[in-house]
Amino acid sequence: MNLLRAQEIAQSPVMANVTYLDKQVYIQHVIEHSETARIFPLDEPQNELEVNLDNLIEH
Repeated sequence: MNLLRAQEIAQSPVMANVTYLDKQVYIQHVIEHSETARIFPLDEPQNELEVNLDNLIEH
């Protein structure tokens, strides 16, 4: 996923269909300088991760 699209999704009130390792995730915020995002799986909100944007897929 590219940086601008990830930022749009993170700021949007509409839930986007984004996956990380085949699990649907919520993008909390994007960290521009490292091109990573803070995410969590929808079914595990306590399991926050920082992942590379290249590993996020929008369906």
